[in-house]
Amino acid sequence: MEKMDEFFAARVDGYDEHMLNEVEGCREAYGKMAELIPDNRSNLLDLGCGTGLELEGIFKRFPDISVTGIDLSKAMLEKLSEKYPDKNITLINGDYFSTDLGRERFDTAISFQTMHHFSHEMKIGLYKKILDSLKSGGVYIECDYMVKTQEEEDHWYAENARIRKELSIPENEFYHYDTPCTIENQIKMLLTAGFASAEKVYRVENTTIIIAKKD
Repeated sequence: MEKMDEFFAARVDGYDEHMLNEVEGCREAYGKMAELIPDNRSNLLDLGCGTGLELEGIFKRFPDISVTGIDLSKAMLEKLSEKYPDKNITLINGDYFSTDLGRERFDTAISFQTMHHFSHEMKIGLYKKILDSLKSGGVYIECDYMVKTQEEEDHWYAENARIRKELSIPENEFYHYDTPCTIENQIKMLLTAGFASAEKVYRVENTTIIIAKKD
């Protein structure tokens, strides 16, 4: 188990190829996410933006959109900056749990394969922050690794807890370990956080997209 920022910094050079060619469903999901963003959007929040693979399709649809991206890995953010030097992007090197997202700043928020590392409680708290950061009528689109059964989810959370205990890793430290949730639980968390609706709109293997809407 590695610290989150160190894990991704060590893999930055091969990250794009891995996501596009080795994680089933992701290549198509990048394009699907861009398609799902409603028309006439101008201000986007990208949580765990990494190298910005998801932004390629978004910039094709919305070339002038303003993007605020947050990621723990400085190396990933540097790669993103190199890809889109002429775009209106503000990058924050930090974690999105402690970053001030503001109130009603964005009309759209997205995350791509980043939320499957955290507890239900952490995610509900984060989803409340995302909801507050969205303007009325805003949407949050999440693509993530999700499992089919509660038994699978319980297994990965138990393993994460066991390893953290063995290594004496504090709960509030970010370490890379996959703890995917079921689609049903992801939707329930978003609704608990206050979104007016949340529904699955795409799934290939375990790569799943949910869109949540604010009234």
